[in-house]
Amino acid sequence: RSLYAKYWRWSDAVLNYAQLNGRLQTRYGWSLHITPETKERTIRNFPMQGNGAEMLRLALCYITEAGITVCAPVHDAVLIEAPLAELEEVTELARGYMALASRQILHGLELRTDVDYIRYPARYDDNDGSKMWKTVMQLLPKLCA
Repeated sequence: RSLYAKYWRWSDAVLNYAQLNGRLQTRYGWSLHITPETKERTIRNFPMQGNGAEMLRLALCYITEAGITVCAPVHDAVLIEAPLAELEEVTELARGYMALASRQILHGLELRTDVDYIRYPARYDDNDGSKMWKTVMQLLPKLCA
């Protein structure tokens, strides 16, 4: 707590506000209603988790409206598809929209983004989902026969 004192003062203020007012809201109005059963950790995490979701939704709106093909949101990231010749350019456009969304949600603060390029014939692989993916791929021939 002493190392991150500023964060903990803010987090304590969030908790106090929520308990006094009975709810918290994200920048665009998504609400968490506080009950006696609402866990303290839930209250403290809500501003980050909720506004993170707002940023992702807004970024996805911008990205799809720009005509960029979105394959899937992946937790706090976006998996996009583009022709190999245009991949870097399209990726930079998508990153720009993600930065714009963060500035809008966070009152001007811009979050950094990382990029992982996956070029054909490679496939996206999430370590958490590898076992399930292998199971599905083993079952598909049986199900499609």
